[in-house]
Amino acid sequence: MTVTIYHNPACGTSRNTLAMIRASGVKPVVIEYLKTPPSRERLISLIAAMGITPRRLLREKGTPYAALGLGDPSLTDEAILDAMMAHPILINRPIVETEKGTRLCRPSESVLALLDTPPTSFTQEDGEVVRPEQHPSA
Repeated sequence: MTVTIYHNPACGTSRNTLAMIRASGVKPVVIEYLKTPPSRERLISLIAAMGITPRRLLREKGTPYAALGLGDPSLTDEAILDAMMAHPILINRPIVETEKGTRLCRPSESVLALLDTPPTSFTQEDGEVVRPEQHPSA
């Protein structure tokens, strides 16, 4: 199975997601999207694959979201994409792409549904134990 994760190593959710992928026995393609942002075309493709709007992928916390006025509901998808291209930190993470689908893995255990052989048990950084049977539709 090929797994690609758009990852931010400074994000606990992203680190937990990556660790769950690795615990499943998969060696993922890791794209640190702040160092290597996706092209506009790739970002549009990821958004379409997730079945969401660009606004749903916007990250507010720890970003220039408020300063750029991105909460304005009249902003077009194109304007939101422009902001994400100028400030990749606005792209929420982690995004995981597999043959089973593409998903924004927030919470991190939502990655379990994308893995062929999810780990039987996984302990997150905060000590919470995650088991696939606890998240059947993750």
